[in-house]
Amino acid sequence: MFEYIFKRFLYGIIVLFIMTAFVFILMRAVPGDVVTLQLANSGASEEQMSALKAELGLDKNVFGQLSDWIARAVQGDLGNSLWSGQSVSEVIVDRLPITLQLAIMSIILAIIIGIPIGVISAVKQNKLIDHLLRILSVGGLSIPNFWLGLILLTGLSLLLNWIPPIGYQSFAENPIVNLQQMILPAICLAITLSASIVRMTRSAVLEVLHSEFIRTVRSKGAKERIVIFKHALRNSLVSVITLIGLQIGYLLGGTVVLESIFSLPGLGSLIFESVLSRDYPIVQSSVLIFGAMFLLVNLLVDIMYGWVDPRIRTR
Repeated sequence: MFEYIFKRFLYGIIVLFIMTAFVFILMRAVPGDVVTLQLANSGASEEQMSALKAELGLDKNVFGQLSDWIARAVQGDLGNSLWSGQSVSEVIVDRLPITLQLAIMSIILAIIIGIPIGVISAVKQNKLIDHLLRILSVGGLSIPNFWLGLILLTGLSLLLNWIPPIGYQSFAENPIVNLQQMILPAICLAITLSASIVRMTRSAVLEVLHSEFIRTVRSKGAKERIVIFKHALRNSLVSVITLIGLQIGYLLGGTVVLESIFSLPGLGSLIFESVLSRDYPIVQSSVLIFGAMFLLVNLLVDIMYGWVDPRIRTR
């Protein structure tokens, strides 16, 4: 197990390096830069703009800037914001808990919704309720989360005259207000994930229910509840856990737009704002954190396989 984790860790570092280099080069390929945005309307001369670029380290070619950033990053120095001058590490530490809370709430909601519905759909295969649940799951997969967020905001404000409280408050400060602010974006992210879980759970449970060992369990007189939840569902969870791990990237990506729509000062909205302002260090470091989180979750998913199904042994 230790050897496997160590190999995955090394692969993760390689993936993070490739991802970092790609984002670094891509950001600088976008027309315009932070110096132009800062001094465009100030009447600054070319010499002043060149001096500011040199001060910010933007006078080097893209590979020189990349090597400088990596050299500092491996020492734990993610640099400073090109606009505010604030430490990037401090900005990320302030914003990351909000995004983590949103992602965790979304995953919990998706599991609570998706797994029971998937089991019901499998047990009631080809019946009316199965067809209805499958139609709903396809609809959930088809709805863009940002569109759903706008519809929820508009609908609740028009029909119930209610919108989430303005001005973010953490859970420690005010749990009620915090949950009111987080529940709508969490639902938007959970809808698509839960639809995927429904379809995966249904397929996996159906496959297990038609297997030989389930017939054996039933022939021994086991109650249907025991057959479904103790045997069929547990043996189907490997596929569901795999899907959830792969969908973490979707959840993190969805926070970028939804945090902006719902005015949540998380890491997703920070990336959105920083891309518009060409604040390279913040974009670079935020994407690095997102990538590390995705790789970590997938490693934990692989480790969980052995707990869900003892027949699986990671070598």
